[in-house]
Amino acid sequence: MSETTVTPEAPRLTTSSLNPSSRIICRVCEKQFSQYTCPRCNTRYCSLHCYKSHSRSCTESFMRDNVVEELQQLEPDDATKQKMMDILRRFHTQEEEMDSTDELVDSTGEDVMDSALSEEVIQKILSGGEIHVDDLSDDEKKRFQRAVVSGELSRLIEPWEPWWLKPSAKTISLSQQGSRLVQPLLKHESLPLRSDNIEVDQSLHIPPGPETPLPPISKLSATEPSPLLAIHLVDIIYSYCFTLRLYNGEWLTDPVGSVMHCLSISFVLGQGGKPETVSEAVSHCLEQTCSPALRHVGGLQFGLGLLDDAVCLLSLGGTALVCLLCDFQRMIQAAEKELKSEKPHKSRRSEIKGNLKSAERKVYFIMCWVHEQPEDTWFSVASMVEAEKSATSACTGNRKDTLSVQDKAKPRGKTLIEEVKGHVMKT
Repeated sequence: MSETTVTPEAPRLTTSSLNPSSRIICRVCEKQFSQYTCPRCNTRYCSLHCYKSHSRSCTESFMRDNVVEELQQLEPDDATKQKMMDILRRFHTQEEEMDSTDELVDSTGEDVMDSALSEEVIQKILSGGEIHVDDLSDDEKKRFQRAVVSGELSRLIEPWEPWWLKPSAKTISLSQQGSRLVQPLLKHESLPLRSDNIEVDQSLHIPPGPETPLPPISKLSATEPSPLLAIHLVDIIYSYCFTLRLYNGEWLTDPVGSVMHCLSISFVLGQGGKPETVSEAVSHCLEQTCSPALRHVGGLQFGLGLLDDAVCLLSLGGTALVCLLCDFQRMIQAAEKELKSEKPHKSRRSEIKGNLKSAERKVYFIMCWVHEQPEDTWFSVASMVEAEKSATSACTGNRKDTLSVQDKAKPRGKTLIEEVKGHVMKT
């Protein structure tokens, strides 16, 4: 009679177990407890100084554009003006409450004047004109910054939900050749590169698939595809999810910056790496996420959440993955177009352009390869990513912001699944 040995599996982590405590350290200075949250990138910070230093795009462009857009929708009547005055007075009340605990205290000790905008600025807004920071007085600039820090303006920002978490993501359909089932009425050769077309695509709930049929992988390469492509795909999915989470889904606002973030995270696209196991691919992505340059985004907990995103996308199957890779390709094309218009230094431009071309070719090749794979392939890969996440959580314990190679090198006991150069073996 044979004996059966049962190997206990690592407990599956839930989302609630990954949430940090209510007392979170400032992601910027890492010295004080955070008191505020950036409404765009969700970075936790403790003071105006840390807020200004964490991201210029958050402090200058995003909030200003949203506030101006909201104000432009107001009707030019006395009731609207009075409502605006009341809102700004409420900001002023909150400013006084913050003065005792924040760096925003007026060092001169002078009484703060009424928080209303000047009549000239109000008239410019109500007439449909655009206002800039330079249009505000020194007092108005200070009050606007305090309103941003207080979080009062965050109500103007709608929470972003990733497209792969929407119910419609489970019903994506493509043709047998991998192209969209519904094609645009207007056809033009340059259509995929037009910025307005990209913007229309991005506004949809699910990124559209390819406009033209995908060629067989045999026509793209005379050699047999590497058995490691599924592992490389995990690396690409992670970098894509990282960037969309970082930009709240609005990569079109900064195509070059979005792609450069992808390349900085991806070992496959950014460095031409060829990880041979899911563990190696995941380790590199998490280490980049926890690096000093990107730790302020969320550290290890943010990275573990991205692994959940990768598992979700893999579980959706090949059609969702094709749409993801097609959206990635559009992002690279938009970055290439923006680089042409910016005209940076010639040497720098050539280097970036070469990196983008190489990344675009790899993304397109893997997209064609994904289209030919059976659906059960992705469930196996999703299981390996989920197991790797559980193992990483067990190795790192309660640490939330850092990850090192030594953490991954610790013994984990007997494994249920072992990867050997792209092949899966059960033990």
